[in-house]
Amino acid sequence: GDLRSVLITSVLNLERLEVDLFRGRHHWVPATQRLFGGQIVGQALVAAAHAVSRDEQVHSLHCYFVRTGDPKVPVLYEVERTRTGKSFSVRSVKAIQHGKPIFICQASFQFSQGSPVQHQFTMPTVPPPEELLTQDELIQKFLQNPNVAEGYRKRLTKIQAQDVPIDIKPVNPPDIFGSEPQEPKQLFWVRARGYIGETDMKVHCCVAAYISDYAFLGTALLPHRQYRIKFMVSLDHSMWFHAPFRADHWMLYECESPWAGGCRGLVQGRLWRRDGVLAVTCAQEGVIRVEQTPNQSKL
Repeated sequence: GDLRSVLITSVLNLERLEVDLFRGRHHWVPATQRLFGGQIVGQALVAAAHAVSRDEQVHSLHCYFVRTGDPKVPVLYEVERTRTGKSFSVRSVKAIQHGKPIFICQASFQFSQGSPVQHQFTMPTVPPPEELLTQDELIQKFLQNPNVAEGYRKRLTKIQAQDVPIDIKPVNPPDIFGSEPQEPKQLFWVRARGYIGETDMKVHCCVAAYISDYAFLGTALLPHRQYRIKFMVSLDHSMWFHAPFRADHWMLYECESPWAGGCRGLVQGRLWRRDGVLAVTCAQEGVIRVEQTPNQSKL
């Protein structure tokens, strides 16, 4: 309980260079050697949150990834105070590397307001996280299979060694050795590793922004598992925050892909608190390019 989450101490801890100008560094870089989109979204929201009062809470953000991020250099975040109103404020953020924007984002903040107009969907019924294996435990279980092809064994070992600051427990883990099409839906229990505690809700929203991009776009590939991925990258990412939550507590991440085509895939997600409250809604579209030749068996 005392170990502070690395997402707070490092990943989302920006260096202030000037008023509304920040520098962010990298914690985890995927095997693609492109910057992790969730890190950019989370850091941009941190920068935007520095430009509003403590009483204003983020209710939405809308982002575009415009260039590939370079993991070898830091990212500069430039904040513009677009509008400050009585109920809502908008902050625009530009992430810059090598003198060019790699990412642009608009975040909207709101002072707390009550309303009798309230409703939400019903949370899916799933086993609690205590009854499920973590992603690391599942990989270890797969690696014990002596029939796994050596190349795939190396990839699994590499995934296992990655220092991802998120705990993940898939509800219905896919058969990673098969290539049969699956319904484009996934359910995960997710949380930040380490302790964050009771703090400004904006901190938990920044952590959720980081978490939301992990394995999200992959949902669109589940009906097309017979193909090898050539290129997959996020184009845009949107989030809406509905209710208070703790990002270091287990939340159910419900992901689904209603459409794919034109070398693009659309995914939608909902983050549920354990008590059934809908906390966050997400949406993303990304580029997906695959080899035309179907994959061979991994066994």
